[in-house]
Amino acid sequence: MQAISTIENVQLTLPNADISFLRTISKKMGWSLKLQRKSGIDKGLEDIRKGNVFHAKNSEDLIKQILG
Repeated sequence: MQAISTIENVQLTLPNADISFLRTISKKMGWSLKLQRKSGIDKGLEDIRKGNVFHAKNSEDLIKQILG
């Protein structure tokens, strides 16, 4: 008779440097690892919510800000 095991989803917040360590552990333990990455649109919307936006008066001002 096989034992019935339950599956639990867990969300972790880790530094990027520790992701490879987590991958190694999950492979050895037989866990399934799924990383959710933010799309460019999600990152952009998050920047807008945080107020990380810049406005340029004209194209010259934009170039100054970029190269500034």
